[in-house]
Amino acid sequence: MSSTHDVTNQVPPLVGHDTSADPALLEGIEREGAAWALPEIRELGRLAGTQEAMDWGRLAERVPPRLHTHDRYGRRVDEVEYVPAYHQLMETAVSHGVHAAPWADDRRGAHVARAAKFYAWNVDAGHGCPVSMTYAVVPALRANPELAARFEPLLTNRVYDFGLRDPEAKAGLIAGMSMTEKQGGSDVRANTTTATPQPDGSYRIVGHKWFTSAPMSDMFLTLAQAPGGLSCFLLPRVLPGGDANPIRFMRLKDKLGNKSNASSEIEYDNAVGWLVGEEGRGVKTIVEMVNMTRLDCVIGSASGMRFALVQAAHHARHRAAFGKLLIDQPLMRNVLADLAVESEAATTAMMRLAGANDRAIHGDAGEAALRRLALAATKYYVCKRGPVLANEALECLGGNGYTEDFDLARIYRELPLLSIWEGSGNVAALDALRAIGREPESLDAFFVEAELAVGTDPRYDDAVASLKKELTQFDDIELRARRLVEQIAVVFQAGLLLRFAPAAVADAFCATRLARDWGSAFGTLPAGLDLTPILDRTEPGF
Repeated sequence: MSSTHDVTNQVPPLVGHDTSADPALLEGIEREGAAWALPEIRELGRLAGTQEAMDWGRLAERVPPRLHTHDRYGRRVDEVEYVPAYHQLMETAVSHGVHAAPWADDRRGAHVARAAKFYAWNVDAGHGCPVSMTYAVVPALRANPELAARFEPLLTNRVYDFGLRDPEAKAGLIAGMSMTEKQGGSDVRANTTTATPQPDGSYRIVGHKWFTSAPMSDMFLTLAQAPGGLSCFLLPRVLPGGDANPIRFMRLKDKLGNKSNASSEIEYDNAVGWLVGEEGRGVKTIVEMVNMTRLDCVIGSASGMRFALVQAAHHARHRAAFGKLLIDQPLMRNVLADLAVESEAATTAMMRLAGANDRAIHGDAGEAALRRLALAATKYYVCKRGPVLANEALECLGGNGYTEDFDLARIYRELPLLSIWEGSGNVAALDALRAIGREPESLDAFFVEAELAVGTDPRYDDAVASLKKELTQFDDIELRARRLVEQIAVVFQAGLLLRFAPAAVADAFCATRLARDWGSAFGTLPAGLDLTPILDRTEPGF
């Protein structure tokens, strides 16, 4: 065999590392009370860095689910077939308690530990959807104590038991959510699906849903119009006794990314549902689930940003150009440091929100108030920044980054979804305004948090004062919603970095995101900043 050239100056695969070895993550775990969970978090991080786990993620994405509406005899089956790699991903996530397990764990920090695992187990975004929804369904389901008593132990059990069977005959359950319809989208009050009461206390559900992810889940929370108004219902895929609930799959969505997740369009053909909460209170009931999945959107965005950053930095440490490694080229150092600052800000905010969530679940009203506003604002902003960061990280690899042989193309497709899921930009921004207007204690809690960093940096002090001034001006406030909510999110991040991050990271953030000594693209940090300690935190852990 002849050879035309030798292959040199190519980057070795990033494999055999620990995805949880992120200083901002580990420091947040300690700070937010989940240090006791570090052995399992690190175990999952090491597994995520193996070639085997990465191959599961790639295969689940490249061989997407297939819909079978009928069997070979013409009988209706409404089943989705997945490749074995998808089930391996799900089994790993569930056995490590990344789903609903924290609801069965009374230890302080259990929900923080779960957030850290969700962050570290970043080999495939698609299977994260049913994992996230299973976590989020529990607090909503508790609006019906009888249903919660029946199904919560199975939802929290660390057993992945795939297949369509009577849910109470299974060892573990996966849950989903089915809210939006063709004519309304985020305006769920425009839903036309109906729910008719039955003598046995159940309801018969008739209608369609435009997006239902993970349709092979064992049960779903859905919204339908009952006699008392828009209400929340639990629908099992299989009824007690083993008969299929008539939930018809019309098609799977052909999406930009998130291919391993079988998002579907479905119809309820007199399906059986059980009321969760009161009639007419469906939005209030299901919002308990939405709040949790919004937190997971922040976690997923922060995780994707870290993944993209580490891949770009790894490339720069091993690739030479013009006589130097890329990591030693001044402009590339600027780009990577800027990406690192953005990633660290997202991760630090995510961990603070995970801690607030944990403490709110344990009854802390102040932390619940902080979570209400800070989560809406952070969901808006971090999920907007993720795709921009992924684009810049992809560019660090040049043409290789744009090919499907490398992982950044997949991350680039995934991150925009998290800005859309559970309320796209306008919905999230308006929800933050709603919190300020209807729950003023959430704004009070936010400024209590913000004041903890006042006096540490004049640029931050000016930003807090400017935000307070903006909040006194109510003219055209909806028109200014995105601008205002971005300010809230950036002040939240800056205050946390000033308190907890290395001085170089906080300085770079304040100089750019607050003082605006910054261009419109990444890689425009001003001269005079110390980039070395920032870049040191991008090393993968081996």
